[in-house]
Amino acid sequence: MAADDTTRALGHVLDEGHLARADELPRLIERAARAAGAQTARLYVADLQQIRLVALPRLPQDVIAEEQETLDIDSSLAGLAYRTQKTQRTRDGTVAHLPMIDGVERVGVLRVTGPRLDAETLRACEHLADLAALLVVAKSLHSDSLITRERSQPMSVQAELVWAFLPPRTIGTRDVTSSAVLEPAYEIGGDAFDHSLTEHTLHLTLLDAMGHDLASGGASAAALATCRSTRRSGAALPDIATAIDDVLGAWIPDRLMTAVIAQLDTRTGRLSWINCAHPPPLLIRDGRILPDALHRTSQLPLGFGFHAKEPPTPHQERLQPGDRILLYSDGVTEARSPTGDLFGEQRLTDAVIRSAAAGDPAPESLRRLIQSLRAHQNHRLRDDATLLLVEWHPTAATQGETRGANGRAGGSG
Repeated sequence: MAADDTTRALGHVLDEGHLARADELPRLIERAARAAGAQTARLYVADLQQIRLVALPRLPQDVIAEEQETLDIDSSLAGLAYRTQKTQRTRDGTVAHLPMIDGVERVGVLRVTGPRLDAETLRACEHLADLAALLVVAKSLHSDSLITRERSQPMSVQAELVWAFLPPRTIGTRDVTSSAVLEPAYEIGGDAFDHSLTEHTLHLTLLDAMGHDLASGGASAAALATCRSTRRSGAALPDIATAIDDVLGAWIPDRLMTAVIAQLDTRTGRLSWINCAHPPPLLIRDGRILPDALHRTSQLPLGFGFHAKEPPTPHQERLQPGDRILLYSDGVTEARSPTGDLFGEQRLTDAVIRSAAAGDPAPESLRRLIQSLRAHQNHRLRDDATLLLVEWHPTAATQGETRGANGRAGGSG
């Protein structure tokens, strides 16, 4: 089809998408796909645990009839598109599955069909999939129909509280990717994560509040809010830890919390972090774990005012391009099978190494790892398990800028 027709079709989606209800998105996208040269189009969104892709009904009356229409992420062609973030076509070329990605966050898959899905049509539909992802994410902020479509069971109050405070699972730029997963997704209590980007800094936080009740969820939510408020005022890592310590002590007393609070300079690869009684981060380089590379003397936990007089001291390490950093809560390594077998650090590192060897991107590495953990516990997690994986992959331009800046600084000294 003509480029002008594609532009008009995408423009129409943008114009109509502003005021469209969430349930109108599937029909809006399908009309645009037909204008682009496809015959049919269908939107699928990933469920909360990234196990299946769930179809969005095209018509209100289809909700009941299509209630069970799901595709398994690990065994379907649509799932392959989701996992690899690449378009997948059937052998006869009449069906294509296009990943829906918001920035670097995987949202779902757009399936298009047609007797002749040529390169021009597919390219137009890939643009449409990107646009559909943006609309789905935007509508999800205020649409219960989309949110419930992504869930397979009711959510506890404390889990609802924590999820309301969490950022997208995956964020990133050309230089860095940060991805996180958290289980049991519908019953989490004390774990939480945060990641955020400024111009040249990735901020990271992983929290584990004592307990597994509403107070634990409240402690995590308060700690995340405190972290963001302090960080956005320009404070340093020790100030963030001290502020969380103060807030918990004042408003949620006797609620102990462990934490890793970190920041990565995305130009130089310098990682700075504070560890308050939490499992130490793991450094993955060239497909293997570097034992104890980030193991430092741990600080005291947060919540009991330990840091009021003596703020914790940050640690530092210089990363190499391609390095990955894994933060995790003790619910990962201490997860037990029905027979009492610990998941352990060895299984964790083996899973990380296998994923790195397979070339999986950070979000897929974590998805596979958390599925292994769920299987180990027969899908009945007894404690929160959180994983946050960061990959530093600077571009040549970024490294050139850094070398240039370092050279100028050295020359002027």
